[in-house]
Amino acid sequence: MKRLLSFDNLPRLLWGLALTALPVTSFRWFPGLGAGTLVRPLALYPLALLIPLLLIQARRKKIQLAQINSFLPLTAFVLFALLATLFGAALAPVPLRGQTYDARAVRAVMTLFIGVAFFVAAAWMNRDEADLRFSVRWIFVGLCLDLAWSALQALTFYTRLLDRETVTHWQLAFSMRELVRENRVSGLAYEPAWLAGQIATIFLPFLIAALLTKYRVSRRSWLEPALLALSALTLLAAYSRGGLLISAFVSLLIVLLFGRDSLRALWVWFVGGFRRRGAGLILRVGAIVVFVGAAAGAFSFLAQKDYFNRLWNSKADSLTEYLVDNYAGARGAYAAGAFGAFEDYPLTGVGLGGSGFYIYAHLPEWALTFVPEIARQLDPSSALYPNPKNLYVRLLAETGLFGLILFLAFFFHLLGDALSLLKQNRAWTRFAAVAAVFAWISVALYNSTQDSFAQPGLWLALGIVAGLAAPQSRREIL
Repeated sequence: MKRLLSFDNLPRLLWGLALTALPVTSFRWFPGLGAGTLVRPLALYPLALLIPLLLIQARRKKIQLAQINSFLPLTAFVLFALLATLFGAALAPVPLRGQTYDARAVRAVMTLFIGVAFFVAAAWMNRDEADLRFSVRWIFVGLCLDLAWSALQALTFYTRLLDRETVTHWQLAFSMRELVRENRVSGLAYEPAWLAGQIATIFLPFLIAALLTKYRVSRRSWLEPALLALSALTLLAAYSRGGLLISAFVSLLIVLLFGRDSLRALWVWFVGGFRRRGAGLILRVGAIVVFVGAAAGAFSFLAQKDYFNRLWNSKADSLTEYLVDNYAGARGAYAAGAFGAFEDYPLTGVGLGGSGFYIYAHLPEWALTFVPEIARQLDPSSALYPNPKNLYVRLLAETGLFGLILFLAFFFHLLGDALSLLKQNRAWTRFAAVAAVFAWISVALYNSTQDSFAQPGLWLALGIVAGLAAPQSRREIL
């Protein structure tokens, strides 16, 4: 224990704590934040100690901090975003419902630096196979905690074993939000969509990669398949349309890209069983029945919710009506309003955090008539501040075309880092590469449904691969 808590080993301890705390994204006990700040990652506490500690140890020449190639485009984006924020301050937008531009800008810059902190820590704490195994193990510990709390919520919703009010008090002890009223599992996150986003961008990449590459981080070969099955059930219980569609699509795509050998072997095994009778034939017929039954059961389970079955039951005559009918009209309206700010200031945008001051003035006409949420937002008594709900639209609105280009340069640089690991032809680098490509595609799609920089899932897996892909010569920063 004394060695574990030593100064030299403290960075790994803090990093393990940060990874374990990843699922808690709306931690109640954050000083100095208003009730409107919902993204409050608990992992930020150990991270706030970890990064200064790494810098101190590097200064004392006890460790080396690698020069990560992707830091250059990331730094360029951050500097331009800060410059755009100064330009937005010069525009001096009229305060909206007690919100001033300066306050929104400070909060937006803080969320950006929180996200960058997750990326930097992940890159510096992952330099070789041992670091990767350590990180993935603790990511799985966090996943186990998330699955356990999700199961507790499901027991509360669908059985009488637990009292809802009691479990709500338990959850409010650490979370900003009580149990979701629609009986949708949200795990340790703020809402079901955030839980689904975590699964798609943090947990599934490593689980799917482990199955496709047969690389394990523990001696328990059943661990990854079991966690994958439980994660899939949790996704269903969350009823998150975006999370389910992204997870299913990216999983299928990754299997087609990196699992063709496994698919071919599975097909040969499956077809070969029909050429002879006996137990082999029964096993394959049973597999078909289980697969079809599971798919039908999942579809029937999801179809029980009007929120989900409207995807195919809508009687809309146009795309706009379809969006409104599927509860996506408000999101579309916010994005259209934020895009109007980009059209006014296409090169520099209106500054980080400033898009909300321009959204109402650019709302499309259909949103003013057919979307109840927009009507509630426009109520003079409302204290709500609008957000673009789409990271790419937000970047266009707040940092302009140049800001989006710099962000995409950084983002595609990370894809190059992931693909570079495939060339090393080692089991662990292939595992890391497959997980990183999965995470990259998931994040790219997930960013179209959210607009916060502070979500750890946007940075974690990609930060890990950036550290692993750093040149072997590893020039020191300090």
